[in-house]
Amino acid sequence: MRVLFIAQQTDYEPQGIMYLSSALKAAGHQVDLVVATHRNPVEAAREFQPDVAAYSVITGSQRYYLDLNRRIKREVHGLFSVFGGPHPTFFPEMVKEEGVDGICRGEGEEALVELVNALAGGGREAVLGVENWSFWRNGDRGEAGIITNPVRPYVADLDSLPFPDRALVYERDPIAARSKIKHFLTGRGCPYNCTYCFNHALSAIYRGKGRRFRQRSVGHVIEEVRWVRDHYPLEFVVFVDDTFVLSAEWLAEFAEKYPRQVGLPFFCNTRANLVTEEQVRLLKDAGCHSVSMGIEAGNDRIRNDLLKRHMSKEQILEASRLIREGGLRFTTTNMIGLPTSTLADDFETLDLNIQARPSYAHVFIFQPYPRTELGEFTREHGWMVGTFDDIGELAWDHSVLNFDEEHKRGLSILQRFFAIGVEWPRTVPLIRRLIKLPDNPVFWLLNKLWKGWAIKNRVHPVKLSLREVAETAWHFM
Repeated sequence: MRVLFIAQQTDYEPQGIMYLSSALKAAGHQVDLVVATHRNPVEAAREFQPDVAAYSVITGSQRYYLDLNRRIKREVHGLFSVFGGPHPTFFPEMVKEEGVDGICRGEGEEALVELVNALAGGGREAVLGVENWSFWRNGDRGEAGIITNPVRPYVADLDSLPFPDRALVYERDPIAARSKIKHFLTGRGCPYNCTYCFNHALSAIYRGKGRRFRQRSVGHVIEEVRWVRDHYPLEFVVFVDDTFVLSAEWLAEFAEKYPRQVGLPFFCNTRANLVTEEQVRLLKDAGCHSVSMGIEAGNDRIRNDLLKRHMSKEQILEASRLIREGGLRFTTTNMIGLPTSTLADDFETLDLNIQARPSYAHVFIFQPYPRTELGEFTREHGWMVGTFDDIGELAWDHSVLNFDEEHKRGLSILQRFFAIGVEWPRTVPLIRRLIKLPDNPVFWLLNKLWKGWAIKNRVHPVKLSLREVAETAWHFM
C-alpha cells in the first residue's frame, strides 16, 4: 500500500509522523511525505497516487487539513483519508466531517499498520474493527453511523519501536536536513495533571491500558543520536520530552554514558518542583547547555488553583537559582490571557520572570484546547467566544476569550514585549503605556529580533554561516 503523509509545515522534525513512517515501512508499505511550504500537496498526491492519505492535526489546523483533504480526494480516486494527532484524539466528532474516512485516537504505530494491512487485505469493510479507530459506514455520518473502537494498550516497551524515519522529513525539507540542531524524544507521557495540557485527558482514554509515563533505555536513545550524527549534520541536540528528568536513575545513567558516547551539548525540559542541586550537577556533567521550565503564571491562585501546577514562587525562584549557579542557561514558558485573569495578573507573571532571570522568557496567549480541563472550564463558564474552530494555529496569535477589545489589545502587545521586559526591567513602565496602542509590524519585528538573538546565542548556541542564519530566520519568521 502507498501512504502519503501531508504536513502544512515542519518547523521541527514531526516525531509522530516519523515514528509512523518507520512502522509502516517495517511492515512493507511505501511511504512518502509532502510539506505544503515546499510543494503543492494536491500536485504531490496526484503524482504519488496514494492509497491512504494521513494527516497529523493539532487544534487550530483542522480546517486547513479538512479543506486540503477534500481537494486531494477530487484528484485521487478511491483514496482512504485518515486523521490522527491531538485534535482527532480529543475531538473524535471530526470523523463526521466530509472527506474523513477514519480518525485515530492515541498512539498510532500499531493502529495505523493494522489499518493499512486490513485495507490491503480486505478493503474498507475489513478495517471497521481495528482498535484506536473511529469510522463511519453506509454513508451515514450521523451518530448511528459512527463506529468507535476502544484503544489498545500503550506501547510498553518504546525500545521495540524502530527509530523515527528521519529520511522521510529530511528528503522533503532540506533546511531541516542541513540544520545542525536536531530534535529527539526519549519517552512518552507525563504524570502531572496541569489543566491546560492534554495528558490528563489522554490518561482518561487509556485508563487501565498501561503506564502513562514510559521512557526508552539510555542505550537506545544514545544509539539514535549517534546514528543521526553519523548521517546528518548535528552539533546540538534538543530533547523535546515534556519533562526530561522524571527518573533520577535514568538521568544518572545518561550522565555517565552520554558524554563518552556522544559528547554533544543538549537542551531539555525540567520542572521547578523537581530541580535539585544533584539534578543540575548531573545535567551539567552530561553536557547539558540549557533547560526550560514552566512558570506559567505569577499569581498563586492562577498557577495552583486554575492551572494545578502545585508549586510555589519560592520553589520557582530556588530552581532558577540552582540552575544559574550550576552553570546552565534556562528559558521559561508562560501564559497570559487565562480565564478569570486580568492584565494585572499577567504583569505579575512578568515580575516573577524578572526575579527568576531566565536567558529567555517565552510567553503565549492562552488557547482553550478541547477536552482539556481548562478548555472545558473556559467553554462551560462562558469565557470563550465562538467555538474551538476559531482557535488559531499560533499560541501567540490572539485570544478567543470573552475579554473586551482593550484587554485583547493589551494581551497582544504584552506578548510582543514580555521577553524584552524580563531582560530589561526598566522598560516595564514603558510597556504599561505601550499596551494601550494598536499592534503593528514594528512591535512584531522587535519581538522576533530579540527572540532570535537570545535563542541563537544563549539557548542553542551553534555557529552558523550567513546562509544558515538567513535560512533559519526565514524558516521561523
